[in-house]
Amino acid sequence: MSVFNSSALYPRFLLMGFSGLESRYDLISLPIFLIYATSIAGNITILFIIRTESSLHQPMYYFLSMLAFTDLGLSTTTLPTMFSVFWFHVQEISFNACLVQMYCIHVFSITESAVLLAMAFDRFIAIREPLRYAAILTNDVIIGIGLAIAGRALALVFPASFLLKKLQYHDVNILSYPFCLHQDLIKTTVSNRQVSSIYGLMVVICSMGLDSVLLLLSYVLILGTVLSIASKAERVRALNTCISHICAVLTFYTPMIGLSMIHRYGQNASPIVHVLMANVYLLVPPLMNPIVYSVKTKQIRDRILKKFKKHEA
Repeated sequence: MSVFNSSALYPRFLLMGFSGLESRYDLISLPIFLIYATSIAGNITILFIIRTESSLHQPMYYFLSMLAFTDLGLSTTTLPTMFSVFWFHVQEISFNACLVQMYCIHVFSITESAVLLAMAFDRFIAIREPLRYAAILTNDVIIGIGLAIAGRALALVFPASFLLKKLQYHDVNILSYPFCLHQDLIKTTVSNRQVSSIYGLMVVICSMGLDSVLLLLSYVLILGTVLSIASKAERVRALNTCISHICAVLTFYTPMIGLSMIHRYGQNASPIVHVLMANVYLLVPPLMNPIVYSVKTKQIRDRILKKFKKHEA
């Protein structure tokens, strides 16, 4: 691995890939490239379809646009350092660049969690108040929800970056992943990290922890509403509108829980397992969400097929 010279005034951070498999990085980089290409193309397609099809200018699809934009941001944030490590065998990243990447990763992750919660609220209103759905979720309300989601994520993560900036580090700091995460950066500090650690935990509790509880509550209310519907066919139809969203929730939270469990209980696990779980956490949701919504949502699927047929003609 090559390392660039840097000033002694600033700490140096070295990103890590799959330790011990450096000779196979050319092979490993191929599926990573395919995942990124599919993720970016899929989310751009979702955004393009919703933007150009006036029939999809509805609350559900506006929230889906937010999800696609968030996934696109998450993919493009991690892409430069992933390719730097696996394609060009360059590990070094400056402290400021590492902080910026960490900030963006956590902002987009918290944003995605909140968007999934907003989508659950959308499904609850659609099932509970179908006749008042458009009157409740007006464009102004959706814009307000979007601004609140973005504002919360930006405000929560900024102090974490500021606190990390104030800490002291070794001259050379080896990170665990091919990208910068808060829990990884904080391990490298040589000064007291208690305040930063506590704040990081509070951010998780106030964002993804709270969102997951509210998501669960939303689906309890949705299930209660569905069970109150007299017609079995209507109950099935109502539940079918939630399948794509349930898949998106599971795709987001399952890798996150797995990564947390590895951090907590997997001290003796191979470093490859840690890197693999971190990659799954950041790469799988942006890959799977556009696939799930394209396959399971008839309106999206039909519009995509229509565009392809029109292009072929």
